[in-house]
Amino acid sequence: MTNHDKPLVELDNIKVEFHQHVALREISFSVRRGEIITLIGPNGAGKSTLVRVVLGLITPQQGKVQRQPNLRIGYMPQKVLIDVILPLTVERFLLLSGKKQPNEITTVLTEVGALHVRHRAIQQISGGEMQRVLLARALLRRPDLLVLDEPIQGVDINGQHELYHLITQIRDRHHCGILMVSHDLHLVMSATDYVICLNQHICCSGHPAAVSQNPAYLALFGGKVANDLAIYTHHHQEQHCLNHNLPN
Repeated sequence: MTNHDKPLVELDNIKVEFHQHVALREISFSVRRGEIITLIGPNGAGKSTLVRVVLGLITPQQGKVQRQPNLRIGYMPQKVLIDVILPLTVERFLLLSGKKQPNEITTVLTEVGALHVRHRAIQQISGGEMQRVLLARALLRRPDLLVLDEPIQGVDINGQHELYHLITQIRDRHHCGILMVSHDLHLVMSATDYVICLNQHICCSGHPAAVSQNPAYLALFGGKVANDLAIYTHHHQEQHCLNHNLPN
């Protein structure tokens, strides 16, 4: 198996505790190039903790995290709090992420459809524009793996579908792996290959349509919510490796 075929990141039997409170236990999965994996779960399920483990910000008390050598990760947080009196344009905000050339800023803002806000004060752009700017900031790292924490936070319903479509395009264009956090399986149905339903442990996992009918998912989110789901289909020319079982 070449490095290109190996998982970008692989978690094996991860356990995380805070002051004797178990935040995560028995977590095993991997993310490969060319696939989008979405973490869903109720508030307090451990989604943000798991993201921090993947980013290397938290060391688990048990288990193993393996990353490809020199793995480049682009991270998009839920939101960024910026002082309203700070004189900061979108371009300057992006430059704060490191030494970047103006043409790189142009490229990523064009890719996410936010070039028109380049010279505007970042405090004056809309919620949807801000999420695109944060996505552009993550792309400046030329990532092998994109980690997106609630990428549709503060975006209206039309903008949500547009952002998910954009994320799929980015995956296809850059052939990167994407680990995405969402609280709404309904909206993310058409934009993900594989879903992991989390509630301190992995309750269920699989393709979105299968997870939406899983008893563990129904128990967490309620039968009525699941029954109201509009099941979207998701088609690719590529064959993604969705076998997340770890090797013996």
